[in-house]
Parts: sequence; structure tokens; C-alpha cells
Amino acid sequence: MVRFSISYVFACRNNRAIRSTEQDILSIKLIKSSILRIEVHIRTEPNMDWQRSNGMEAPKRPLMMSGAAQMIRPILTLRKKRILIDVDTQKDFFLADGKACVRNHRRVLANIRRVMAWTRRDQVRIISTVQCHNPNGHDGDVCLSGTPGICKIPYTLRNRRFTFDYGDTTDFSRNIFQENDQLILCKRTIDPFEEPRAERILTEAKASEFVIIGGSTETSVLYTVLGLLTRGKSVTVLIDAVGSCEKSVADIAFRKMKAKGARLIESKSLFGNSSLRQVNACQCDRCRGKLRKATLSA
Repeated sequence: MVRFSISYVFACRNNRAIRSTEQDILSIKLIKSSILRIEVHIRTEPNMDWQRSNGMEAPKRPLMMSGAAQMIRPILTLRKKRILIDVDTQKDFFLADGKACVRNHRRVLANIRRVMAWTRRDQVRIISTVQCHNPNGHDGDVCLSGTPGICKIPYTLRNRRFTFDYGDTTDFSRNIFQENDQLILCKRTIDPFEEPRAERILTEAKASEFVIIGGSTETSVLYTVLGLLTRGKSVTVLIDAVGSCEKSVADIAFRKMKAKGARLIESKSLFGNSSLRQVNACQCDRCRGKLRKATLSA
């Protein structure tokens, strides 16, 4: 509310100009439309001096904004900077002929494909982790260097990407995310925070929300989520886009994540429903739709 004296001139019938001075109060409203404009409404009050007559200042009235202006702040706060954390989406874990395929790979792959389409549409940056094990030093035979199972699912790869090999160094370019849409971090264990460079990148990454997909829920996803929460990150887990080997153990892992502060939602909460059925990555009958057709014909 702004108060000041204003002089104006108006014409009478005899074309004589009369100058008048009154005490006016201007109510200024800010209205957001195609451009920002100011509407000034003049309300005339008796001419008086507040400081002299009452020994006090004029009461301050709050600045009134229209409904459109009041909506500006909520609209701005809805814009989030998200980073997708893509956990171990490799062939050994998500294809039927993989050495450690998750139990619900068809449904999970379909949702992962939708998530990747969303990242391309909305230009969401991706940090991917992949397990890389030495054939001579690893106990098992999963994701061994030089085998097809170590490769990522094709549609989880962006064109502009950079791969960091595992090692004990922590250096990386400050402009790495401006130059690439996807960072791929190799790791020797299921916990990415045990790799020095991966730990630094995940810790220093700035985003209002980290969205988690991949597998498996009981191991790599659990360690990744808990590590991010420990570092004060806001984490959202897409429960229908993470694979698991044992349902009961996965349910326990989900409860641990939720207890630590993670948000558990389904992918349709972000992207809506989809009619996608075939994942175009796995060659098993279920993923190609042949098993369903055979069941219906029988």
C-alpha cells in the first residue's frame, strides 16, 4: 500500500482548469498474464496528515495480489531437477538367459523402457552403475569382464554418455554433466559407494530428487538407496521398475528404504498408464508375447 499526494487537472464547462490536491491512496495489484502489468486504482480519502493529527504513521496495508499472481509461486516450486539412478541394468540380471535373472524381468523391463523414454523426452540426466568383475578374482560368474552378460540393456544407453572404469582415483571433469546425458560408473561390489569415484559423483550430484530403477532390490538397489539417504538426498524408488530375486526378501528391503525416508511409488505416478507390453530386449517367449498367445489358444 503506497500513500502520497497527487495533483491532477480536469476541465470544466467554461474551459477553466482547476488544480486540486487531495490525499490519495493507491492500491497496486500485480497481475500475471502474457506480460507483467500493473493496475493502479485510485481511492480518494479526506485530506489529512496522519502524523500531525494522530501522532502516528498511516497504517500499512498488505499488498494484494490477484489469483493469477498467487499461482506464480506454486508453479515455480513444482519444477524439479531430477536425476535418474540406473542400477545394474545388465543382461546377466534382466534377460531370461542371464546368469542371475530377476524373477519379474518382463514387467520390470517394460517399465524401465518407459522410464528411459521419459528421460529422453524431459532431458533428465542419468547416472548408471554396472557391476564389473574380474574372472580370476570373483567368486561367482556374474557380469564377468569380456562376457555378453556384462553389457547393459540396449535402450538404457543414451547417445551422449561417458564411462568411468573402476579404480582408486576420484578425479572427474566439473563439466561432465554438461557434456554428457549419461554417466556410467563401473563398480567391483554391489555397493557403489565403495568405489571412490562413484562415491564422489553420487555425493556431489545436485538434484531435488533421485529416481531409482534397476536391480536387484535386495542388494544393489538397497545399498544405493541407503547410501543416498545417508548423504541427505531425496530418493524416490519406482517399485515396478526394480527387479528382485526373492519377493519376501525384496519386501523387507522396501520396508528398510521407506523407514529411512525413501518414497516408494509406481512408474505410472510419474508418466501415466501405458499400453506397452513387449520389451524388445529379451528373446524369451514371455517377453515376446508368444507364451500368452499359446495360453489363449489352448
